[in-house]
Amino acid sequence: MALTFAPLQPMYQPDTIAALSTAPGTGAIAVVRISGPDTLRVMHAVAPTLLLTPQAREAVFVRLRDADGPVDEGLLTFFPGPHSYTGEDVAEISIHGSPYIQQRLLDALVAAGARLAMPGEFTQRAYLNKKLDLSQAEAVADLIASGSRAAHQLAMQQLRGGYSKQIDELRDHLVSLSALVELELDFGEEDVQFADRAELMRLLDEIVAVCNSLIDSFRYGNAVKQGVPVAIVGAPNSGKSTLLNALLQEDRAIVSDIPGTTRDTVEETIQLGGVLFRFIDTAGIRHTEDTVERLGIERSYKRAAEASIVVLLGDASTLSEGAFLTSAQLLRKRIGMEPVIIPVMNKADLAGTADKPGMEEVMHISARKGTGLDRLKQRFVEHVRGLQSAEGSIVVTNARHVEALTKARAALLSAKQGVQKGISGELLATDLREAQYHLGSITGKITVEDLLGSIFSRFCIGK
Repeated sequence: MALTFAPLQPMYQPDTIAALSTAPGTGAIAVVRISGPDTLRVMHAVAPTLLLTPQAREAVFVRLRDADGPVDEGLLTFFPGPHSYTGEDVAEISIHGSPYIQQRLLDALVAAGARLAMPGEFTQRAYLNKKLDLSQAEAVADLIASGSRAAHQLAMQQLRGGYSKQIDELRDHLVSLSALVELELDFGEEDVQFADRAELMRLLDEIVAVCNSLIDSFRYGNAVKQGVPVAIVGAPNSGKSTLLNALLQEDRAIVSDIPGTTRDTVEETIQLGGVLFRFIDTAGIRHTEDTVERLGIERSYKRAAEASIVVLLGDASTLSEGAFLTSAQLLRKRIGMEPVIIPVMNKADLAGTADKPGMEEVMHISARKGTGLDRLKQRFVEHVRGLQSAEGSIVVTNARHVEALTKARAALLSAKQGVQKGISGELLATDLREAQYHLGSITGKITVEDLLGSIFSRFCIGK
């Protein structure tokens, strides 16, 4: 079925919106944001002593009022469109952080003719007014939600447009290819070829290779964005809770000599090397008839299978390395090939052991004394960095983008197969148009209203 490319219709009426652009609550300062064609009029309604047109991007002192009298005193900054975040006239009013003041000012703005903004509507208007493309708009949400230095860097990289530029370049190549193939359709009776098939195959291979690289980068990007899950598993009393507490540098998990103390997972996060890690202390794995403990053990296996890294902890004072490596092999069979397993012998201080030549795959630590923990942390960071194909390369962090890239790649591979089989230019053009469509959906060159609604509804109000 042929794809149609209807021009995007604006999703909003050019009205004026207002919202609290900082999280509601009690704080020293709150910021209320206004955007739309009536921004100046609404602004003067709540700040009647303001000069007729304030200087652009210059904070001025204002006294704020509503129908009942004075509301607050604050600072107002006016950003005339199109040189503003949304591309429209925008005003930002800094006020005192009282929830009562915040709500009263918002009510006054609504009474003056504004309406309360929907989640993400400011950024949505920035997209619709071509201040941002769609991937950059999504990067705004990632930037707000970034919980680590690495997540912040990836969001900033995407916001600056490097990723969008690469996607647009791929799509431009496809547009050029499609134009040549479709030109052949106009001269079908003359049986001419404007697109050299060897050159076409070369370009398709290059574009597929870039798609593969971007798709593969999602493992690193998603790990950085969501936090890297690290499951700590092992037999009871191997020191799992002690290790978690040592990594966190606080007593988060209960430590006891009684086997089976941990019966459910305990999860906490820390940053290592600028990356967020989610450490999960699991129930001790052993044979037991206790129904509740067995449920906890099954949950341990499940969390291990879902993790990116599994720390298999053994007790160096009671367990031989041979038996420990055998248990690592059994764990691998149980949880599958995806998670990286790091075998770690704990309680090395009690056993008097250290890393031995020929047994480099096993680390020896003392969670109680902190011995070897720095090297273990470094292993975690090295694993995450190993997921990144090259330093400074474009990294995909958005599952929607991966889905679009995967569909584009499938269409490109279909086109390659078609060239090899000598299919008609019409079918080849259809595959190339489909690849264009999916790449265009990433940056918003081609999109639909339902997609925009889904994306921007996840933003916070006021952004």
